[in-house]
Amino acid sequence: MSEAFWICGVDEAGRGPLVGSVVAGAVVLDPENPITGLKDSKRLTPARREALYEEIIVKAKAWGVGEASPREIDEINILQATMLAMQRAIDDLCVRLGTWPNKALIDGNRCPELPIPAEAIVKGDSKEPAISAASIVAKVTRDRQMVQLHALYPNYGFIQHMGYPTPVHLAALNAFGACPEHRRSFSPVRDVVMRVGSSS
Repeated sequence: MSEAFWICGVDEAGRGPLVGSVVAGAVVLDPENPITGLKDSKRLTPARREALYEEIIVKAKAWGVGEASPREIDEINILQATMLAMQRAIDDLCVRLGTWPNKALIDGNRCPELPIPAEAIVKGDSKEPAISAASIVAKVTRDRQMVQLHALYPNYGFIQHMGYPTPVHLAALNAFGACPEHRRSFSPVRDVVMRVGSSS
């Protein structure tokens, strides 16, 4: 019997928001337990994303989540923090898989440093089911974090915009200053902190 060849899809959520961690998902799908309806998480309704997330957790051969905190983003920049989150997601997946996957397919145009072959695929979340699954895991995980942040800091309306720089978010930022989870290296936050100080 030939040895299994595991392909790991990797994607991130949360590069653009002004607040919270950047989160990466990593998924090795199981051919014997197919999942119907996988696509780019941004093209799914929240309810459908949640349902597929639960299905992925049960049916995938292995999955993992990694993140880089707002302070890490500020220290090493969002690109490097995204690469770090992806490395951590694959590390987490390896614990569940019990070994390294044979290859990683990364959404985007660059790959993190890994001890296995990796391929960057632009718009991979709409082309490769394993990357689609990873995008769903990352997006649902981060959205749940934003719901938790909304409970801590309701004035910012995080549950409405998930931390993206919408007019509502920018108005709240100007009114209340930055919370501890805001990314100080992002210019809208940096400008507010410099002008009015931080509520943290």
